[in-house]
Order: sequence, then structure tokens, then C-alpha cells
Amino acid sequence: MKILRFLLPALLGLAALALALGAGLYFYITPQLPSIEALRDVRFQVPLRIYSSDGQLIAEYGEKRRAPVTYEQVPELLVKAFLAAEDDRFFVHPGVDYQGLLRAAFELARTGEKRQGGSTITMQVARNFFLSREKTYLRKLTEIFLALKIERELSKQQILELYLNKIYLGQRAYGVGAAAQIYYGKAIDELTLPQMAMIAGLPKAPSRDNPVSDMLRAEQRRNYVLRRMYTLDYIDAERYRQALVAPISARLHARNSELEAGYVAEMVRAHMVERFGEQAYTEGYQVRTTLDSSRQRAANRALRAALMEYDRRHGYRGHEGLVKLPEAAPAEAAARALTDRSRLAGLVPAVVLALEEQAFTALLKDGREVTVAWEGIEWARPYLSHDRRGKAPTQAADVVEPGAIVRLQELEEGWRLAQLPAIEGALVSLLPDDGAIVALVGGLDYFRSKFNRAVQARRQPGSSFKPFIYSAALDKGFTAATIINDAPVVFDDPGLEAHWRPENYSGRFYGPTRLREALTHSRNLVSIRLLQDIGVRFAIDYVQRFGFQPGQLPANLSLALGSGSVTPLQMARGFAVFANGGYRIEPYFIDRILDGRGETVFEARPPTVCRDCEPEADAELPPVPAADPAVMLADPPGPAPLPRAERVLEPRNSWLMNSLLQDVIKRGTGRRALTLGRGDLRGKTGTTNDQRDAWFCGFTPGLVSIAWVGFDELAPLGRGETGGRAALPMWIDYMQTALEGMPEQRRDPPAGLVTVRIDPVTGLLSPSGQTGAIFETFRQEQVPTRYSRAEASDGEGMDQDNESAEPLF
Repeated sequence: MKILRFLLPALLGLAALALALGAGLYFYITPQLPSIEALRDVRFQVPLRIYSSDGQLIAEYGEKRRAPVTYEQVPELLVKAFLAAEDDRFFVHPGVDYQGLLRAAFELARTGEKRQGGSTITMQVARNFFLSREKTYLRKLTEIFLALKIERELSKQQILELYLNKIYLGQRAYGVGAAAQIYYGKAIDELTLPQMAMIAGLPKAPSRDNPVSDMLRAEQRRNYVLRRMYTLDYIDAERYRQALVAPISARLHARNSELEAGYVAEMVRAHMVERFGEQAYTEGYQVRTTLDSSRQRAANRALRAALMEYDRRHGYRGHEGLVKLPEAAPAEAAARALTDRSRLAGLVPAVVLALEEQAFTALLKDGREVTVAWEGIEWARPYLSHDRRGKAPTQAADVVEPGAIVRLQELEEGWRLAQLPAIEGALVSLLPDDGAIVALVGGLDYFRSKFNRAVQARRQPGSSFKPFIYSAALDKGFTAATIINDAPVVFDDPGLEAHWRPENYSGRFYGPTRLREALTHSRNLVSIRLLQDIGVRFAIDYVQRFGFQPGQLPANLSLALGSGSVTPLQMARGFAVFANGGYRIEPYFIDRILDGRGETVFEARPPTVCRDCEPEADAELPPVPAADPAVMLADPPGPAPLPRAERVLEPRNSWLMNSLLQDVIKRGTGRRALTLGRGDLRGKTGTTNDQRDAWFCGFTPGLVSIAWVGFDELAPLGRGETGGRAALPMWIDYMQTALEGMPEQRRDPPAGLVTVRIDPVTGLLSPSGQTGAIFETFRQEQVPTRYSRAEASDGEGMDQDNESAEPLF
């Protein structure tokens, strides 16, 4: 009795002390607790996602992978799996499970070690959103008080929704939506019971126990969750038995890009960071670009095919490396040599294992062994220089050896030996009426080189710049029938600091030549004399209408041959003026930006061609200041119409230039494009000195596309590698797909043009009865008033020479 009289007051005193201590801690900690209001409007760190115009995923940027879901979207069985694994009394306790805390306290008393235990789902929400993960008594008490506060202010469903979206589940997956995608490539409502149990088992040790890192531990954890679900009567015995024996089907399903457009993705990423800062990676922005997925794929394919075809023409440069293959385990050594090599531009890394007389066997990175037949080897004459190749091989040993690390290309007819081209290229395609970029490729493969040649490489455009000079000449009073002498000349131009003896590509001279013929066959000397006649300063001022900057252009006669420095995108904007009838547009690649809630925060409002908005007047147009290509973003449009693109070319000038550039396709340096079987194609080839750059700039009234080929180091492409040979095939290949479903377009000539018969030799009116006369179109005030005195003979005096200044092969 004495012990009881002593013990009872002691216990009461201890209880009072504990209550006082608890109250003190409560009043000390409670004022420091964060506001729960932040949880009502929580924004998860959702990555930036970039899409094509038709909704195909291009890229995803952000450290954390998330796909937020609502509580209503989560299957009931998945909720029960998490309750079984983490907190089966969740819907009963007030945020703190005192039974669990007592178990944790008993464990502490038994072992003397602090262990995390007794944490409810609500306490995990408190920790994940507001607290650190350090294991201290004060932090645990703060967690308890905060959990109680959360339970008072949020419903159980709201708490579970926060938990299921916030919890880390391994492999950079945050939340059940991301985990379902990453481990199974599914939405959460498509998961099976074993898969739900696997995901629910991850919060305890997500980095260690996930099925990608350790399948055995993950399976053990899954089976524990299934056993708990069975014990709690969440599933019956039959479902439990079937789920236990289900194979582990998880593997890494990181959301892959659906459309390869790395160069555009980087343009978008840079723009988003500039506009929104680092929050661009975490606020769940979705960017809808202007890319057309079909055209973008066609651009990727066409560029790679053109570069690889060029590369094969110039020979095989040899293997990428050599690995010693031991007799005991050659395949293992070969596999190790491929560890750090990845597929690029569709070319697969491989190691040659064995040779036959005219074939070889190689090991691919995925473990397959394939055979390359002679048809895939015989092309590989040794590369000697850009103009020379070695002897044709007669056996496989002339080309490869065992242990050689090579590239292979899989074709319908089998495997072919390949190599990563040393040459590079770019392709840009846009809509001429508003500047929307529908396809853009800045190089062979973004993962080989992130340098975007479509927008960053300033190269000489060569003869593809001539149309802008010819347009300036038409504006100055010249006509398509103006005669200029194509003859040898030496210029003493101070701007060139030396005597300059320009030549035509063919080395020949053609005498008096009409401007139409000169542009059709890309006659250099005519273009130079034409620029001399109109004046270099006038030309530089004039071409600013097309968006070119004076600083890009040399102030001397070499400008006529395209010695300036431009990007493929700038050339696309320039040629769009011809394509759309004389209006300058601004290229853009972002159509719309959505925030994490799916609301539009920006929408493109580009200056757009409106042909019915103004009369097609023959008015003198002043030079229009140029602006760099930009993303046309503004506040979401209301009822106001889109801004109008400004007319920069007089309508008749535009129509005549279309006519001239159509002849380049019909019978000039671009006539290979006739294989497309369309009558609405226009374009111009371009080749620079020593064939260092090859271009084809072409269009229809509805689509402008620019193809460029060259070495990054400004090396010669090789003899005969002109725009018509190196770049035009890329353009044709792309346009074959890009123009599918687009009917031919024809624009009627504007008022004030007159077509008459002329003498092709003199450019004057053709006398009645003269054979060989041709039709030519003039401004009505420029129609010739004199007749030619040429003899009426069958074609006599006509410029019969149809040899291109850039020969076809």
C-alpha cells in the first residue's frame, strides 16, 4: 500500500509534466507551422513538354517526371494497394496513428535506436511538402502537429490526391501517373493488380526496390503488398494467388519522343527559359509548335539520304575504331566495345566478327549477329580526297577486318555498310503566307552536333541569291528581255582589293543574253554586269525588303554571285516574298503555349498575307526595314484580325520573278525537280566558289523549302558537287512528301502586264512571220516599241545553248 501511495502521485506528476511539456511544445511549434492553404493550390513540378502542331511529343525537359491525376481518376484498387502498403488505418485515424507511434516507441525502447516508424500518409504529406527528411525528435513532433492540422483543413480524398501525386517512386517518377508510364507504359486505369502492387510497394525504398534497379527485391516488395491486401480483405484468395505468380513485366518506359525534331526542341527550350526562367522546367508548360509531323519526318529522311548519298559518292573513310577479339569470347569483347556508342541518324554501331570472301558477320549493340552481303559492301572504294577515290574492292577484306567498329544501315534488301557522313546539311520549310515553320532540320543528327545550321550557320548563298538582284533590276526598269553581254571581263573593284576575273561555272561565254536566259542557266557574268548597272548600294538597300541585313552583304560586285553570309532560315524568308506574291513575313515556330492547367498563356499572332485587304496597285514601294526572324508571340487574340504582312514587292515584279524562277525548273539548273510532276514549282540552285556550299531554294505558292549542304569547316565539296547535284535531290525528296494532298496552285497575273512575241536574240518585237520567235511578258509601259531586224529563219540567232552553268549529273 505504501508503494501505491508513493507510485500514484509519481505517475500523476509524470502525467501532468508530460501534459505540460506537450502543451508547451504545442504552443511553441504550432505558430511556426506553415499555412495549409498552400496545399489547396499546390502546383507540382511538371516538366516542359513540346509538341508538333498535330499533338505528337517532340521533347520533354525537366528533372522530375510527373503526370498529375485527380483522386477520381485513381482506381479504387490502386488506392487500396497504397493503404495496404503504407497506412491501412488512413480513413480511421485523425492524421496520426497512435498505435503506430506506440510501436515505434516500443522499438526505440527495445533497441535504443531511432527508426522511422508510425508515419501515416498524412504525416508523409506533411513531410514531403513542408519538412526535411532529417530524423530528429523535434522534426517528428512538428510532423505530428502539422499532420493534425492538415486533417482538420483537408478531406481524406484531398490528402490522398496530394500524396499520390507527390510521392517519389524511383526512376525520376513522382506520383502514380508518372510511375505507371515509366514502368509499364500505361495510364493508371490500365494497370493490372500485380502492377498496382508493384507501384504501391515503392515508397519505402524507391531507388533500391524499383523493378528496373533490382527486380528480385521489387518482386519481394510487391508480394508483401499483395499479402497485406489479402489479409485486409481487399482482394480474394483467387486474385491473390494469380497475382503472386504473375511475371514481373516492368521495364523502363521513359516517355519517348514521337517526333524527331531536336533542333526545334532546343529552339523552343531556349525561348521558354528566356521567357519564364527556370520555372519553364517545372510549371507544366506545354508548347504547341508549328511543325507538321509528316513534313518533319520527310525532312529528316531527305536530309540524311542526301548526305549519305554524297558520302558514298566520295568513298569509304574506314572504320571508327578497332577492338582486339580474343578467340575464347569474341562476342563479349565486341559487346563491351559498343557500350558507349549509340545509334545516330539511323546508323547502327557494330563490330565485325568474321569475314567471308564477299560478306562479313557483325555484332550489333542489341546482341544480334547480322550478315552484310556484297551488295552492301561493294560501294566502299577508299576515300582519298574530295575529288579522288581508290580502287573498287573485290573482297570484304579490302574494306573491313575482324574487330573493326563500323556503322550499318538496315534497308529493305538487307544490311549495308555505312559511315557517319563528314558533311552536314540543313533543311527549312515554311508557309509563305504567315511564316509558320512546318519542318526544320539543323544537321545530320542533333545528338551528334547540337549546332543548328538552319538558323546559326551563316554561309554564302552563291547563285541562289541572284533572284534578289534580278528583282532589284526589274524594279530599276530592266525587263526579262533586257540583253546583257555574257563575255569575259576584268573588274578593278576597290571593294575587292584586286583585279577580279569572274567566270561562268562552265568556263564558257555565251555573248548577248536575255535576263530570263541568264537566270535560267545561272550565268555569272550577266549577273555581275546587271549589278554594276543598277548599282551595289541600290541593290543592298533593295534586298532589305526580303529581310536581309546590310551587315551580311558585301558592298561590291561579288554580291551578284552571293558572297554575303546568310542562314537557310533567312533564305526561306526571302523566297517567301516571291512565293506569296510580294509580302514579307516573319518565320515563327511556336504556335501556342499552355500552362500547367491547360490554359493558353500565349498564342502566335504573326503578320499574315491578306490579298483581299488592299488593291493590287502598281505603286512605288519604299524600302521596308528588316527584322530578324523571331517567334511571333502576343496575348491571346480577341476578335481583332491578325496583323497584316506588309507588301514589299510591287505585284508585277513578284509575278515576273515567279515566271523567271519557274523557267529555272522547266529548262534550267533546277530541271531535275520536274520529276515531281508539278507545274507550280519555282526555284534557284546555288553553288559557291570551290563548291564549298550547295543550295536549292524552291517553292510553290503554298510552301517554301530551302536545302543546304556543306562542311562545317568550309572545305570543298568536290568537283561537280553543285547545288543541282548535292542539294536539289534533298529538296525533291522532301517535297515529294510535303506536297502530298496539295493541289497545284496558279496565280493570275496582276493588271498592267502584257505578253507579246519577241525576237529571242534582240529582245525586241518579233516581225510578222519570223520563225523562232518567243513570248515574253512585260509591264505595259515597258513593252518594246521597235521591231527586230533579224532574218526570219528557223531558230537562227536563238540562244540554243541549254547547257546549265551548274551541270546536271
